[in-house]
Amino acid sequence: MTATHPPALTRSTAPRTRPTPQPAHSASSPRRLAGRYRYDRRAGTWTWSPEMSALLNLARNGAHPCTELLVRSIHPGDRPRALDAIAGACSAGVPFALRVRLGSRGGVERPAVLVGEPVVDAAGAVDALEGVLVELPPEPRPPAPRPGGGESGDDRVQALETEVTQLRTAMSSRAAIEQAKGILMLLTSCGEQVAFDLLAHISSNSHRKVRDVAVAIVESAAGHAGLPEDIQALMRDVCPPSPHP
Repeated sequence: MTATHPPALTRSTAPRTRPTPQPAHSASSPRRLAGRYRYDRRAGTWTWSPEMSALLNLARNGAHPCTELLVRSIHPGDRPRALDAIAGACSAGVPFALRVRLGSRGGVERPAVLVGEPVVDAAGAVDALEGVLVELPPEPRPPAPRPGGGESGDDRVQALETEVTQLRTAMSSRAAIEQAKGILMLLTSCGEQVAFDLLAHISSNSHRKVRDVAVAIVESAAGHAGLPEDIQALMRDVCPPSPHP
């Protein structure tokens, strides 16, 4: 991924012949293209995946990630909401999930969901904004209504809301785990992989999910809550206090 300074913020065989192999047919829905991005507030830089560039129609023009390119690729009617959401996430740490329209391809608007999750430090300040952009398949033209048949518009909306919730939960978990890893790296002077192994060790021995352990460590480091006793005991095992001279 590449990075650059962004401008300021303002998806029947004949006999005796060998049968020709037939390609497998998938009954699943069309694959949804999803791209990941990250905005580093301290460095003032954006990075995003090749899939993100493809979604924004920037795959072949060599453009570098920046706020202007992201917003310009969104339908003009959706740009104010996207800018407000990005600004709110960076200044107040408010996550967001927006349904937007991307620039047309072949004259067809492309619906998508833009999700953003702030990454905060131990003091609660926003360090970065991470997220995904997921292109949704265009809604087919509804057939003539039949009694008891077909998926309703409400069903599609509910499915979309469920998917967005799952995306936000996954991203929130990742952010908490990354912060907890950083805390353990400072406490033990270990590397990133060892820090994750320590999280996994505490998770396994405390019978808690890795994300729950990470959240407890981050909240304790920020002074928002005390560390549960079982995690405290395991932390003392892996991070014993330094002896006083």
